[in-house]
Amino acid sequence: DPVGEISGLTYRPSGIQVGKMRVPLGVIGIIYESRPNVTVDAAALCLKSGNACILRGGSESIHSNQAIAAVVRNGLQCAGLPGDAVQIVGTTDRAAVDALVRLEKYVDVIIPRGGKGLIERIAREARIPVLKHLDGNCHVYIDEHANMDKAVTVALNAKTQRYGVCNAMETLLIHERIAPVILPRLAQEYHEKGVELRGCEETRAIINGCVPATEEDWDTEYLAPILAVRVVENFDEALDHIHRHSSRHTESIITEDYGLARRFLREVDSSSVMVNASTRFADGFEYGLGAEIGISTDKLHARGPVGLEGLTTQKFIVLGDGHIRG
Repeated sequence: DPVGEISGLTYRPSGIQVGKMRVPLGVIGIIYESRPNVTVDAAALCLKSGNACILRGGSESIHSNQAIAAVVRNGLQCAGLPGDAVQIVGTTDRAAVDALVRLEKYVDVIIPRGGKGLIERIAREARIPVLKHLDGNCHVYIDEHANMDKAVTVALNAKTQRYGVCNAMETLLIHERIAPVILPRLAQEYHEKGVELRGCEETRAIINGCVPATEEDWDTEYLAPILAVRVVENFDEALDHIHRHSSRHTESIITEDYGLARRFLREVDSSSVMVNASTRFADGFEYGLGAEIGISTDKLHARGPVGLEGLTTQKFIVLGDGHIRG
């Protein structure tokens, strides 16, 4: 339970102690599509972090959401807590969303979960801070110093373990010195799993049956058995590609070169950056956060998988014993 946690408490020359206390954000508006399990997760996370929440689910699951919320409210009242701490917007009218994201006097943050179109609209129209990620265009870069078996295992898992998730790899980058050896092996594995490869000119010169990649492919979150593949000249070209095309979600390098691994961790500006691990690990449960409300690719105030701590903020606290400023 992060609420009330005090950190960084230090004495100042004046004799006072200064630190920070973790506190709830306040009222959180959560707008999501389809899945009624989000109603349970969102309510539980908001309550555990000391927040009230206003939930607006999709029209497809309005009755399920209302039934789940009724159970939650009953549980709150039985525990002596205010039932209105969890509220469901009772209409599927789109105007309700437009109104919710403009209630800056009453709602402290908006969290949209759903398709890119929904999230873009919320971010554009909201007068309230929005915690979001638009898409998950994740990259794996296989360096020339990679362990071949390790690289194949990670690259397969990152793409094929699940397709329709935001932490699946969408673009594979391979160093030109290792590409002639590892690409045919990977292409065979992907073919057996029904993955369509869309490659650059160098990629297509090494393997057969690869569709030519367009510029749009480098920016696309497929959420499907489709993978963009590019052969790069060196580490710097891989970094340049990631900086130009990444959605800042998750990137991974496969290498046995400790120095390059440290550079990758330091220079790639994404919410999760990995070494010798599948991008599929970018998940609140895998990070030890328990349930997550979503993954933020913003830099303020939470970044990456957002669990309990991400639904709180900090305030300064000062402890004295009659101290006055001279």
